[in-house]
Amino acid sequence: MQTQKIKSMLLQIGKYALPIIVFCVVTACKNKNTYSESDQKIADESTEEELYRPNFHFTPKENWINDPNGMFFYNGYYHLYFQYHPEGNKWGPMHWGHAISTDMITWREQPIALYPDELGYIFSGSAVVDVNNTSGFGKEGQSPVVAIYTSHDPQKAKNERIDVETQSIAYSFDEGLTWNKYEVNPVIENPNLRDFRDPKVIWDVDNNQWVLTLAAGQKTMFYTSNNLKEWNLASEFGDGLGNHEGVWECPDLFPMQVEDSDEIKWVHIVSIGSGGPNGGSATQYFVGDFDGQNFIVDPEFAMAMNKEHDFWVDFGKDNYAGVTWSNIPDSDGRRLFISWMSNWQYANEVPTEKWRGSMTIARELKLTKEDTYRLKVLPVREAQNYRTVKFKDESVHVANSTKLIDSKKIDLTKSEVNLEISDVNGKSFSLILRNNKNEKLLFGYDASKKAFYIDRGQSGKVGFSEDFGDKTSWAPRISEEEKLTLKILLDKTSIELFFDEGRTVMTEIFFPSEPFNSLTIETENQDLMLDSIEIHELKN
Repeated sequence: MQTQKIKSMLLQIGKYALPIIVFCVVTACKNKNTYSESDQKIADESTEEELYRPNFHFTPKENWINDPNGMFFYNGYYHLYFQYHPEGNKWGPMHWGHAISTDMITWREQPIALYPDELGYIFSGSAVVDVNNTSGFGKEGQSPVVAIYTSHDPQKAKNERIDVETQSIAYSFDEGLTWNKYEVNPVIENPNLRDFRDPKVIWDVDNNQWVLTLAAGQKTMFYTSNNLKEWNLASEFGDGLGNHEGVWECPDLFPMQVEDSDEIKWVHIVSIGSGGPNGGSATQYFVGDFDGQNFIVDPEFAMAMNKEHDFWVDFGKDNYAGVTWSNIPDSDGRRLFISWMSNWQYANEVPTEKWRGSMTIARELKLTKEDTYRLKVLPVREAQNYRTVKFKDESVHVANSTKLIDSKKIDLTKSEVNLEISDVNGKSFSLILRNNKNEKLLFGYDASKKAFYIDRGQSGKVGFSEDFGDKTSWAPRISEEEKLTLKILLDKTSIELFFDEGRTVMTEIFFPSEPFNSLTIETENQDLMLDSIEIHELKN
């Protein structure tokens, strides 16, 4: 009797077991499909964040950025505005994004500063603190911050009009957090030029005036003003000078004291969209004098430029549109500079989805005179405050291949490496970053060419653009000294190389499938002695 009851119960369970099993299987499959379609994106973003989000370079929380804009210092804060597309991860309708910092290393992103309006997109420009209220925008004794930027009319561009770009201004009473656009914009009309943009304003102390430098096709134009609202064309520059393989963009003009002298020279920076020393975007510079109306290249510098063609702020492929901060106190006295860390050849295609684009480390510019006037470029000293774990060695003998460090001692995805080699004449070397997948980034010095190089052809993801990993980047060794110094800043997806105290600089990005975890130095049938190697891990 008991057996019969058990059989009956099993039959009853069986009636429902198959539907339950089928339901569970179908539900499991459905949940699995749901995961693969939606949660996979979250998983991909998480991997992307871990692999590629920089540790100490500014990048937005999401979406696209390019040129730095409107940089000024005020009441303890460095302000960085930037070209920003808040609706996508590729170039689009431009806004001004905004970030602030007390040291140019740790940045806090702020709400969008400037939105497109009836005059068009908000293209690149600059901002100044109008200390003397020359503009009349100030109230109750408060100095306004005045931004001047390019208004780009997309409808005119679509209709293939010439007068696409004009210059507009906005002013702020809360140190650049919110802005009021000038009611009679534009302040500079288009003079029948298709490319007419990127105004950079400085206060000319010697002539008691504002000077605005503007990119116009393949030249720059200088305007002057007493009030930031009414501008007069003073002169033009560029005919027959410098590189003209691409459109000129993002100019800057400023005076600098030549190191170890009382001499003052003016430096004129101009970026070009294509035609850089290693292909694509790059930034060139000129040294000369400015009389309040005209910028005239120094004759000695012009002669050297025509002979060498080596006057680039950075020879790597990923330093573009750099400009300097305004309103730096005299007590500081530095000329501070930052750039977009990408290249127009592939910027829209790099393998990040949540965001695209980052800035270089902030840098100090110095002007020296050796064979001729040259810029030296080094990371700002504030970066040293982020040093933590330290590794140091001296008199390291290198024969063929020597491992310098691995991730058991220092996290190479956030590190600073300093090398000194006292006798480099006739000796070549390669430094190699590797990971466990044998992806590698090579950089170093080729004595036969007297040139530095970066080779990212095997660095990981390179196939997204034929211009990304197709060839080695080269840069001349400008110094004549036997002793070579090298400062290397490594982040997850970038390398910044400062050779010979910043006389030659190279910046490039890369995208390994997993982090690089060792640094090796190699030579071919040569003995090399490293006087010293000092490596610091950096805080995020």
